[in-house]
Amino acid sequence: MGQKCEICGKTAAIGKQVATRGKAKYLGGVGTKITGISPRQFKPNLQRIRITDENGAARRVRVCTQCLKSGRVTKRIKNKPFQLPADAMALLAAAKEKAAQKGKKKKVSKS
Repeated sequence: MGQKCEICGKTAAIGKQVATRGKAKYLGGVGTKITGISPRQFKPNLQRIRITDENGAARRVRVCTQCLKSGRVTKRIKNKPFQLPADAMALLAAAKEKAAQKGKKKKVSKS
């Protein structure tokens, strides 16, 4: 698995780290000097997210942030915004009906 985006295939890139010292000329110094160059890795910014694949099943993948920002990945949506799941809606309707029946019984007994 390693450090690899599962959408675009981006992996770690190899580069160099340059260490400098001194004051830049535009700041009034005599210029910066390179004191060392060492190899390093530039790793992709990977995030573990749950996505919905082609079959409609949710699975967890490692995706780089560029794929997330560009919209190549659709995140899994648990419920539609501002709506409860179907089973919760049925329970809520049953609870409202019970409350309405209790209210009617109380009104009848008072009069």
